[in-house]
Amino acid sequence: MAEIKIEQKKQVWPWILAGLVVAALVIYFLMDNDDDNTTEVATEENYISDENESNLLDVKENNSTVAAFISFVENDTNRVSLDNAYTNEAFTKLTAATNAMAEEIGYDGRADSDLITESTSMIANEPFETSKAKNIRNATDISTTSLQNMQLAKYPTLTNEVEELKSASTAIDPSVNTLEQKDAVKNYFAKAADLLEKMN
Repeated sequence: MAEIKIEQKKQVWPWILAGLVVAALVIYFLMDNDDDNTTEVATEENYISDENESNLLDVKENNSTVAAFISFVENDTNRVSLDNAYTNEAFTKLTAATNAMAEEIGYDGRADSDLITESTSMIANEPFETSKAKNIRNATDISTTSLQNMQLAKYPTLTNEVEELKSASTAIDPSVNTLEQKDAVKNYFAKAADLLEKMN
């Protein structure tokens, strides 16, 4: 009688078990790796958030150019009448202070500075007594935009001060003679000095 060879079936369960172990290890390492990335991102976000919360407001630059503008406005606003000399000097000092502050915090405001200088030179070339305030308003708008951009970049908590500066700028009516709104012009310089003092 012929012998019948019976082959035993290869067992599949060790392969299934090995596959499950490998899958579990892969899932474990992927989840562990995701946790590391999440921690890194969270740490980086916290760093950025912490930087914005301190928003350089706690950092005192004590820039002398900014201090010179603030001193000029505080000392001269009440005793000097508004005229070409005062307005030009105030804008010159404001532009210098804005540039100095931008340099301190690493903000590039050269384009705004050039526009302010251009508007200021137009103010200097007009007969002040009869001139309209359009060039002054143009210069205050540009200066406000530059300071607002710096505030948004580095000083997010100074939003109210920027809003006050914008209001002071819009209070200057470009269709009215400058001398008729000298208080509005001086108020603008006072608000700009206040903002720069808090940044400095």
